[in-house]
Amino acid sequence: MTSHVLVPFDGSTQSEAALQFAVDEWPGADHTLLYVVDPITAGFGERTLPGSSEAWFERARETAQAQFDEATELTGRPFDTRIEVGSPARVIVDVAAEDPFDHVALGSHGREGVSRVLLGSVAETVVRRSPVPVTVVR
Repeated sequence: MTSHVLVPFDGSTQSEAALQFAVDEWPGADHTLLYVVDPITAGFGERTLPGSSEAWFERARETAQAQFDEATELTGRPFDTRIEVGSPARVIVDVAAEDPFDHVALGSHGREGVSRVLLGSVAETVVRRSPVPVTVVR
């Protein structure tokens, strides 16, 4: 029985679909939304300016909170939330391993061919390394 589901959520259409799936599939479970702040996406110049890391992280936290609010509005229910910093795939796997989650539900961008090879696949890495079952929603 699934009682606690981890849902990586970034506000994308794919993460919204994964969240809706998780809520519909396991309505009685607790759902924790995870927003991963990837420092690589901040841009090199912004991170190198003195004092900019605090401002960058605060903006990332505000973005995460806005995404969490959107998720609550989308589903009409509140969620536990977490904000973590790091490589998205690694963070998702680590969080799934350290807390008592029964399942991970995440969206996939569905890249194929060269773009998948060049960009990698967060979903594929999570599926391969997760200590709990994973459902990938496209």
